[in-house]
Amino acid sequence: MSNLRLLVVGGAGYIGSHMVKQLALAGCNVTTLDSLVNGHRDAVLHGDFVHADLADKDALTQLFKHQQFDAVLHFASFIQVGESVQKPALYYENNVTNTLNLLNAMNNAGVRRFIFSSTAATFGEPQYTPIDEQHPQSPINPYGRSKLMIEQILNDYDNAYGLKSVCLRYFNAAGADPDGQLGERHNPETHLIPLVLQAASGRKPFISVFGRDYDTPDGTCIRDYIHISDLCEAHWLSLQSLLKGANSQQYNLGNGHGFSVQEVIDSARRVTGRHIEVVDAPRREGDPARLVADSKSARLNLGWSPRFSDLDVMVKHAWNWEQNQHGANMP
Repeated sequence: MSNLRLLVVGGAGYIGSHMVKQLALAGCNVTTLDSLVNGHRDAVLHGDFVHADLADKDALTQLFKHQQFDAVLHFASFIQVGESVQKPALYYENNVTNTLNLLNAMNNAGVRRFIFSSTAATFGEPQYTPIDEQHPQSPINPYGRSKLMIEQILNDYDNAYGLKSVCLRYFNAAGADPDGQLGERHNPETHLIPLVLQAASGRKPFISVFGRDYDTPDGTCIRDYIHISDLCEAHWLSLQSLLKGANSQQYNLGNGHGFSVQEVIDSARRVTGRHIEVVDAPRREGDPARLVADSKSARLNLGWSPRFSDLDVMVKHAWNWEQNQHGANMP
């Protein structure tokens, strides 16, 4: 599977940059396309880089005209749930319209393999947990709806044009590159583990816990965290399945068991040895008590199995990244 020619869209972001590194180490020829609105040029450690926006149809046409790709992996989406509620037009334009531009450029160039970064937000409020692929999809915000629209579009493009895709629905991506070269750099940061570690490093005064009265063992919300390296491995295995002639698929990706907000804080205290100030806050609207994935389908059909399922390991890798980036500012 080496010497593959791959386009990674959004390869300067958190998940995309880790994916670019893994593909390059596997011997693939990787081209990254990124607008750098949220990505970081220095996070693209391998291959060629194209600075362009998916809204630029001419740039896409020229890219596919001058380069041949065996497949495209797509990570370039806006991902903040709250912002999607406040600015739905932004999310539908970027996550739906711009992805259509990409799919049409692919189709015109005869590229027929696509790996799509989807989300557990397509399911909405869980009717049961763990959540498998048969769970009803009823998203409750524009972010989730924008991702579900692309899943539906991909089904239509498969039927009409033979474009084969794998949609990977992440639960909570976590951790950082075990080598310490890459990690989370969202601005603003909304993910729990880096926020807790910012409180540990002194970059934030405290971490807020939104609700302690949920129907969970310790009263705080439970989420399914999956290490970034394990996510990338699932993408790699999905790509190989398409190259071997598999039909389009959708997979839920998680560890299959959840950790509570309090357990994440406790883990961060163990890993860092630091005091972490906690402030209790009211529940946030739309926060389910539990979100846990059933990933049996990916395990069975892709042969995928998480290697870094231990919470302390995920936190340790994220803490190494935090120290690498901001060690000079730490007390």
